Amino acid sequence: MAEHGAHITTASVVDDQPSIFEVVAQESLMTAVRPALQHVVKVLAESNPAHYGFFWRWFDEIFTLLDLLLQQHYLSKTSASFSENFYGLKRIVMEDTHKLQRLASAGLPKQQLWKSIMFLVLLPYLKVKLEKLVSSLREEDEYSIHPPSSRWKQFYKAFLAAYPFVNMAWEGWFFVQQLRYILGKAQHHSPLLRLAGVRLGRLTVQDIQALEHRPAEVSMMQQPARSVGEKIKSALKKAVGGAALSLSTGLSVGVFFLQFLEWWYSSENQETVKSLTALPTPPPPVHLDYNSDSPLLPKMKTVCPLCRKTRVNDTVLATSGYVFCYRCVFNYVRSHQACPITGYPTEVQHLIKLYSPEN
Repeated sequence: MAEHGAHITTASVVDDQPSIFEVVAQESLMTAVRPALQHVVKVLAESNPAHYGFFWRWFDEIFTLLDLLLQQHYLSKTSASFSENFYGLKRIVMEDTHKLQRLASAGLPKQQLWKSIMFLVLLPYLKVKLEKLVSSLREEDEYSIHPPSSRWKQFYKAFLAAYPFVNMAWEGWFFVQQLRYILGKAQHHSPLLRLAGVRLGRLTVQDIQALEHRPAEVSMMQQPARSVGEKIKSALKKAVGGAALSLSTGLSVGVFFLQFLEWWYSSENQETVKSLTALPTPPPPVHLDYNSDSPLLPKMKTVCPLCRKTRVNDTVLATSGYVFCYRCVFNYVRSHQACPITGYPTEVQHLIKLYSPEN
């Protein structure tokens, strides 16, 4: 009976609600991890596109999968996300009373757990994809890829016009909720916590003690699997748990390094970085040998390497320096995220329009 009731404890009379500084700090932690890891992957992909280009092209999906493993591990083992646990917080089910609350080591109930995973992992992934779509549509609108009379152009023009207002309403919703939280008018600093049916609280002494003793209790309670199916299920569970534990341990150790990388490469710090890493201007490139036997390079300087016709609307790739027709290189980069000649990782924003004196 003691084991079945071990997840229930008597809460302290003192309010366990964290301050706005604690909740903002834990949110900024995961916000800093993504761009820092993205920069590391970009450096690897640029150094060796053949081996690491895959990770750059599918970074969003790989990061989301790792984030799913990490958050599921922490929500089921500590009743908190990785960043919340890092700052000594936990998620408390709204149905739980102040007198009867689960210990953090019991994990979240299944309903609140999957709702939390959806808002922690899936929603940020969709938001990143939406922002990339908006950026791509703006590029197309700027260079008029589609005919002016097409229905698609009319649709995405309306979408681009409405997106800033929708985004402003979304951010305003979060700002108002945080303001109500600061004034003590709300239990949640984020509306997503309310939709998930949980609120944030500080870890109690009982929570910390239970989390410290949980690994030993789990190892003692494990029984050898009998059937082949149970053995496979147990092995898969151990593998996923081990991967999540390794990921969380490595992220805990490297979180300060990742935050340093995010600060070092932030836009506000770029001027300081340039002054510290300033190098003399490199010499002009050696003239290319257009008699090369490479099938990708045309012999005529005015011919596009992709369509093999005289270039129209000349555009250069900043990552490699090769010049193409804008329509040709735009479609290629958008589909492959790489330079057609060198294979260097490339984004649409690396396209630079060239203007001749005649124009």
